[in-house]
Amino acid sequence: MHLSLVQRILGLVIVAFGLTMLPPVVVDVVYGGTTAGLFLMVGAALVAMGTALWLPVRRVNRDLRLRDGFLIVALFWALLGLGGALPFFFSASTPLSFTDAVFESVAGVTTTNASVMRGLEKLPHAILWYRQQLQWLGGIGVIVLAVALFPILGIGGMQLYKGDTPGSVKDEKLTPRITETAKTLSGIYLLMTAVCAIAYASAGMSAFDAVSHAFSTVSTGGFSTHDGGFAYFQSTAIDTVAIVFMFLGGVNFALHFLAWKRRDSSVYLSDPQFRGYLLLSAALVAIVSITLYQSGVYPNLGEALRHGAFAAISMQSTTGFAGASFAYWPGMLPVLLMLVTFVGGSAGSTGGGMKVIRWQLVLKQAQRELMRLVHPNAAVAVKFGDKAVAGRVLAAITGFFAMYLVLFGVLMLLMMAAGTDQVTAWSAIASCINNAGPALGSVASTYGHLPDPAKWIAICAMLVGRLEVFTVAVLFMPAFWRH
Repeated sequence: MHLSLVQRILGLVIVAFGLTMLPPVVVDVVYGGTTAGLFLMVGAALVAMGTALWLPVRRVNRDLRLRDGFLIVALFWALLGLGGALPFFFSASTPLSFTDAVFESVAGVTTTNASVMRGLEKLPHAILWYRQQLQWLGGIGVIVLAVALFPILGIGGMQLYKGDTPGSVKDEKLTPRITETAKTLSGIYLLMTAVCAIAYASAGMSAFDAVSHAFSTVSTGGFSTHDGGFAYFQSTAIDTVAIVFMFLGGVNFALHFLAWKRRDSSVYLSDPQFRGYLLLSAALVAIVSITLYQSGVYPNLGEALRHGAFAAISMQSTTGFAGASFAYWPGMLPVLLMLVTFVGGSAGSTGGGMKVIRWQLVLKQAQRELMRLVHPNAAVAVKFGDKAVAGRVLAAITGFFAMYLVLFGVLMLLMMAAGTDQVTAWSAIASCINNAGPALGSVASTYGHLPDPAKWIAICAMLVGRLEVFTVAVLFMPAFWRH
């Protein structure tokens, strides 16, 4: 492992993150706030820290290998979570403890709509902007990880997209093509954010709210500038814009790239993962909307469809804009919407969860095993579209499922041991490990009531979920650290 190279890259990342403190300064000046000094101070501290890491190893120039990639990815998210907490912790307008500040920051960079903050309307514009910006930056990081890095690191599932991603990498070194991929995907992400912001403004949002909510919609993050979230606006047009872009945020960004490059929207329907994602979303919208209508929660089918579609796509894409309202819906709906976060969005999207493609392949593998019971000597291949799936990929996905569910169970038990009730524990961990946010029980409206140990457990769940489990778990293997 090249620790000096890891240090060099992390130093540059911290410097870059320090520079992201400048946009909130501009927002503060525009809106006549008093927090510009805070962001300048934090930004300067981060730049100095990153420079101190980078300078001693600035001339190191080697190829990154697998183990370097795992360590960089894990440290990248942990450092961003800690560094991102500084403005929340030191701001006089957000009197958060260190635990709460880290919780809010990690929820931001992992695009999880789990918050401990209330009274958002009273906060300075710069703080609100920064909070939304964290999720937007986290979304870019997620896309680069999912489409550029995870296929190389062997995180089961995305290997199937190696040949389709821009600047695809087919060896085991993290080559300069990663930079090309990152630039291309970031450009698409930026364009989608701009279009979303314009659509929100056209639907009636103020310019500030439009950009802020575009940040958290395209990133499937779910933060809002209002305590009531989208209920604050009471607008069908705004809800419709959110539904469209939440859905798009849950689509593999490699498909967005291919559709743009070829000027051909049929790329989407030709992809089996997209078809599965679309079918599941449509079925969920239908079930939720019809149940709401039949239960009399909304007076007519149109209102039931509007609110049902919003909640269904919000939870399916793990954006989490659904807020606390669904927790009080009748029958199976609250549990159904929590469970669907385990599926989440597509691999290669900003969405969380275990990803649609993995569920598709696990179901195909189960179907093959059933077929073998009937025809023991049959040679049955598992196919994804027209591609036969390698046994190594299937093994990686099976291992991923096992580790994901074991970690979910362990974290849930730890959450209960920290003093929470059963409903709160299972739903909070489910929501955090799937990077969704909204949950049931005592955290239906805010995570602020949790005891500090429970918050740290939730922080771990958010990071583990965002880093796709393997990236974190491999660091605890003694073999990883051996030369």
